[in-house]
Amino acid sequence: MSLNGWSIKTVEACLERIAVPSAAKLQTKDYRASGKYPIIDQGQAFIAGWTDDDAAVISAQLPLIVFGDHTRAFKFVDFPFVRGADGTQLLKPQGDIDPLYFYYACRAIDLPSRGYNRHFTILKGKEISLAPPDEQREIGRVLRRVEGGIETQDQQVSASTDLKRAAMRELFTRGLKGETQKETEIGPVPQSWQRMPISAFGNVVTGTTPPTKEARNYVGGEIPFVAPGDFEHGTRIGRTEKYITQEGLARSRPIASDATCFVCIGSTIGKVGYATAPVCATNQQINSVLPGANFNSQFVFYLMTFWADYVRQQASPSPVPILSKGAFEQIKIFAPTDLEERREIAQTLDTIDSKIDLHRQKRATLDDLFKALLHKLTTAEIRVADLDLSALAPGGGARAAPQVEAAQ
Repeated sequence: MSLNGWSIKTVEACLERIAVPSAAKLQTKDYRASGKYPIIDQGQAFIAGWTDDDAAVISAQLPLIVFGDHTRAFKFVDFPFVRGADGTQLLKPQGDIDPLYFYYACRAIDLPSRGYNRHFTILKGKEISLAPPDEQREIGRVLRRVEGGIETQDQQVSASTDLKRAAMRELFTRGLKGETQKETEIGPVPQSWQRMPISAFGNVVTGTTPPTKEARNYVGGEIPFVAPGDFEHGTRIGRTEKYITQEGLARSRPIASDATCFVCIGSTIGKVGYATAPVCATNQQINSVLPGANFNSQFVFYLMTFWADYVRQQASPSPVPILSKGAFEQIKIFAPTDLEERREIAQTLDTIDSKIDLHRQKRATLDDLFKALLHKLTTAEIRVADLDLSALAPGGGARAAPQVEAAQ
C-alpha cells in the first residue's frame, strides 16, 4: 500500500535476518559494575552492566534495535555491545529502511502490556508507515534532536541536584559566618547554633482522618489535598493527585499558611516536601510544620530536609516505623539563632531549586513535544518541512558510545 510516496508494512516484513555470536547472551548473574563492553538487555536502564567477555560481543551489522520481549522497551544501539539475559530481541531493518527511523516508528506503535508475557509476536504483526528514504533520515534526525534536548535537561537537573546536596551539607554544618564547628551527637554544626525542638519552628498539625475519604469531598475540588505520593523527598510540590472542595476542607483539618513544610510520618517516614498553596489539607500520614513569625518557611523546609535521616531514626522500631505528632514535635535539631543567617541560607538553596525547577519544566515541555512529533511525523500527519525547531540546540540527541573500562 502506498500514499504520497509512503508505504505501509508490518514490522516483520521490514526485518532482515542477522547472525550473532553463539555466545552472545549474558545472564544477569554475570553482569559486572565495570568492564570493556556494555551489556544491553530489556531493562529500562540503557546500559544494564559491563563485561570483559570478548566472545559475546556484537560488533557487526550495527546499528541494531534492542526490544524487550517482556518490558516492551526499545533501544537504539550503534556501538559494540553484549546482549543480556532472556527476552532481549535484536532487530535490524532491511537495507532500504533507515535504522533510526525504524526505531522511532516502532516506538510509536501502540503495544499494550500483557504483563510479563512476551510481546515480540504481537510487535511483528503491527504495521508501520515508511516514508521515502530521504524523509526517513530527516524524521530520525529531528526526533533524535528533540530527545537530545530532553537528555540535556536531565543532565542539568542531575548536576543541579548534586550542587544542592553539596550546598546543603556545607550550609548546615558550617553556616555562613565562618565559625568554628562543634561536634554534637547528631553531627558537626557551627559553634553558635542552638539545638531546639521542631515545635519551636512553628505549629505542627497532623493531617485529617475520614470523612475526607468520601468522594463527594473531592469532586470539583480546587484546593490541593497533599498525600505522601505527591512529592519526592526534598522537593517543592507542583501538583497533587486529589483536590478537595471547600465543603470537604471544612470537614477536615485545614492548613492556612503562605507556605508549609510537610514531613511524612507513615510508611514513607521522614520524607520532606514543601507547598506554597495558601490553603491546603493533608491526609493523616503527614505532619505539617506551619512556620512561626521568627522562622522563614523555606529555611524550615531545607533544615528539615537536611536532618530527615536523623528524624527518621527517632521513630519507634517496627516493620512500619511510627512517629506520632507528640514525638515528632519534640525531636531536637540544630539551627542558627540569627534571623539573617536563616534567610540567606534559604535564599541560597532556593536559587538552586529554582534552577532545578526550570530544567524540569523545560524537560516536561520537550517530552510533550517529542510524544506529539513521534506520532505525527511517523504517520505523515505533519512533515519535517513544516517544523521550526530553531529553539533547540543543534546537534543534540546522539548517544555517545560508552567508554572502555567505564564504571557505572
